[in-house]
Amino acid sequence: MNCYDKVINQAVKFFWETKRTQRSLSTDKSNRGAVTAGKQMDGFIELLRRVAIDAGITESCIYTKQNYLPGYFRSSKDWDFLIISPTKKLIATIELKSQVGSYGNNFNNRTEEAIGSAVDLWTAFRENQFPNQQAPWVGYLMVVGKDKASTTPVKNNEQHYPVLPEFTGATYIDRYRILCQKLIRERHYTSVALLWTSDSHSYGDVANDISLEYFLTSFSNYLRSYANDFK
Repeated sequence: MNCYDKVINQAVKFFWETKRTQRSLSTDKSNRGAVTAGKQMDGFIELLRRVAIDAGITESCIYTKQNYLPGYFRSSKDWDFLIISPTKKLIATIELKSQVGSYGNNFNNRTEEAIGSAVDLWTAFRENQFPNQQAPWVGYLMVVGKDKASTTPVKNNEQHYPVLPEFTGATYIDRYRILCQKLIRERHYTSVALLWTSDSHSYGDVANDISLEYFLTSFSNYLRSYANDFK
């Protein structure tokens, strides 16, 4: 996947440029507007689009806006990236998230979103909302800031019961790593990528098993197995 290094570099730079713009325009002192806005991940959506096209997917079958899929616990969910075959098979769906700052306020929200979206989708699949097809490839790509706040151990709340041992001494980046690895272990997602970044020129994988390269390789290989559906 080295052929996408330039696109990844551009995606990280765009991420920071967009966040700077959002912060300069925001009047929200809590920075919530910059945390929740999704435009900063558009560079990574472009990366996914290029990988899909290179794997033989027709561009018209790639959806990056208004990507509503039916749910089970709710009517529908707007995913960030979809691939749907000409015969209306759901081939792949991906959620992209990020967090830089405000870790204490938003980590649990990100966790609940990631788990809830996956459970809702797979339950809808079980209930035949996507008929006459195999299970889709479901991905989760997370970008987290690497700074003092995210690399300092977080105190656990254990007033009534102890937390799991892996959370002892864990930073917020550790907590995101634990989350992403468990999302795969529990088969909520086919593949998960967790990328850290500290500025527009500095980024890297948090762990090998949830690396961006592994994620893109899994995505590409799966799409190539469906290439004939797009001819």
